[in-house]
Amino acid sequence: MNRVRRDEVRSVPDYMKLRDEFRASVLAQKDDRRVHLGDHLTFLFENHDTILYQIQEMMRAETITGESEVQHEIDTYNELLGERGELGATLLIEIDDPQERDRLLRRWTSLPGTLYLRTTGRQRIPAEYDTRQMGEDRISSVHYLKFRVGDHVVDGVGSSHPDIDLEVGLGPRQMAALARDLTQG
Repeated sequence: MNRVRRDEVRSVPDYMKLRDEFRASVLAQKDDRRVHLGDHLTFLFENHDTILYQIQEMMRAETITGESEVQHEIDTYNELLGERGELGATLLIEIDDPQERDRLLRRWTSLPGTLYLRTTGRQRIPAEYDTRQMGEDRISSVHYLKFRVGDHVVDGVGSSHPDIDLEVGLGPRQMAALARDLTQG
């Protein structure tokens, strides 16, 4: 996956001039990279533009202007992108009720290890995840995942967790977007 380079990141005033147009473009790309699994899990597969957008929005929201801080944002968000043949995704565990969210995040400590992508050959590609996002008795509601897909074609997302034992197929636009992402590197 093509990483965001420093020369692509604009100052906040320059970014604000093109924010509306860039935001619309990125939101359209996210539509093809968003996959819902059950009632509470949303996968957002990242690409160069979604990461550039996150960096620019963080700089805007936090008024980041110092060169070392800008580079820190670039380095941090670039970690979410996979290498050639890998897909990076942000997993959002979305539970509105705070008490239910706390209960399920405690119950689902093994969830990241049960997530996978399904290929057209019915192979399951397991998620690789950052163990820093997991406590001993609770997981985070946001996880950064990587999938080593290689040259396989992804056609589904799934979980084998006892509470969320299901798969969902990808639509043609989603499959095409992820296939493009896999060939960039």
